[in-house]
Amino acid sequence: MRARKSEGLQASAAKMQGSEDGRWDDVRVFLAAHRLRNLGDAARRLRVDISTVSRRLTAFEAAIGARLFERGRHGLTPTRAAEAVLVAAEAMELAHAQLGREATAIAATAEGVVRLSVPPGMADVFVVPALQVLRARYPGIVVELETSVRVVDLTRGEADLAIRTVRPTAADLVLRKLMHARSVAMTSPTLARALGVVRDWNEAPWVVFDHDLASLPAARWLARHVARTSVVLRTSHYGSQLAAASSGMAVALLPWPYARVRDLVEVRHDAALVRTTEDWPVDDLWLVGHKSQRELPRVAAVWDVLSETLAGVKPERPAGRKKA
Repeated sequence: MRARKSEGLQASAAKMQGSEDGRWDDVRVFLAAHRLRNLGDAARRLRVDISTVSRRLTAFEAAIGARLFERGRHGLTPTRAAEAVLVAAEAMELAHAQLGREATAIAATAEGVVRLSVPPGMADVFVVPALQVLRARYPGIVVELETSVRVVDLTRGEADLAIRTVRPTAADLVLRKLMHARSVAMTSPTLARALGVVRDWNEAPWVVFDHDLASLPAARWLARHVARTSVVLRTSHYGSQLAAASSGMAVALLPWPYARVRDLVEVRHDAALVRTTEDWPVDDLWLVGHKSQRELPRVAAVWDVLSETLAGVKPERPAGRKKA
């Protein structure tokens, strides 16, 4: 029922894309109010008085047939109806700017909230540094970052963009391959030298995933080849795994690009263990978005920055690189 209502609201907003300038003014006010969450700030952005903003919002709500904001002492809180019509309103904004051939206007609309879903570990090490670039280019964009192994449903609006390790197959999604990376056993140079050539994986102290991520390929490999007595730390927090490895406390099984973050090295192992390394996970990393939102300025800006910055991450151990 809620999904049908949301689709109805989006359809109502979409019909306005061909409406007269007066209706476009309502949409402009709605977008300013949604982004700034304050009537006064929206009025200053649009260079009108607060009463005009309030009147236009009321008119837009009447046209949509739903309340779009809860008004309170601390500003405006968007309702579910507001979130439902946001995509159509932004599309109308983009079309209006393109119709007038206003390239600068299109760039200026790259503002607002972008919800991004990222696997654990990727966020701290790779995504947050990329968001520094985003912030410098598009100060009007705020990213809501979810770090979880849960696969969000982009078709239901649970996020605007997602980074996934499994290639999606849904026809209404667009994607770009960011990385192809193999996991390796890595640790600090000091511990690697102390271990020498490992002939049995249980000769090394290990940090492994906790039970909540036991289904990950890396976690399954560790469960098969590392005895419990060789585990010195169990945690699903990637930052803690990296800290354990870089401090020389333990060996971690992580994708190779993480080695560049903390100057980790691959653990040397005997030829007898080569067959076990054939099962080390190899992950593809995909940036995924929904076709209906991919070209929205705020979403396109985040897409472009992530594509640019993560494409520069070296995915594999360079051929011929010596192990410690």
